[in-house]
Amino acid sequence: MKLNRILTILLLNIWIVGCSPLKPVTAIKKGLIRNYKYMFISQTKSLTSSSGASINGQYYSTSKSVNPRDVISGIMAKQGFILIPELKSEIAHETLIINYGESGRRNTGLGSYTIEVTIQFISSENSSLVSSCTAEGRGETEADDIREAITRCLNSLLSEGKM
Repeated sequence: MKLNRILTILLLNIWIVGCSPLKPVTAIKKGLIRNYKYMFISQTKSLTSSSGASINGQYYSTSKSVNPRDVISGIMAKQGFILIPELKSEIAHETLIINYGESGRRNTGLGSYTIEVTIQFISSENSSLVSSCTAEGRGETEADDIREAITRCLNSLLSEGKM
């Protein structure tokens, strides 16, 4: 009986550590991104990741890809921003430069981890920081982690009263 209780407590602790919550999204707001109409997003590389399992001796796997630029441009386009392929001086006062980067990983136990991303919104006119956000994501694959982190970051920044 005592052994069962110890094992239960041990398993619950491992489960809680493995399911630790994501850190809250952080944002810096020095200006309103709603004052801008156009966006230029730095090029990013696609990431492909896989997950799999062996069932009855048969291995099954799935691959997922994500290009951070595509995720960011989709969310921003939905908010009415226009993606431009190159910077133009005549619309610099209405253009945001958007930079993306992975800014960390955090081990959450049992081989699980989160990926943290930071997204910056910079004024094309004077190269000053307008806003930035940082968020973590966790999913089945690294591609899921990144997609979730970007979505959490931008949703927080674009929510009511924060633009």
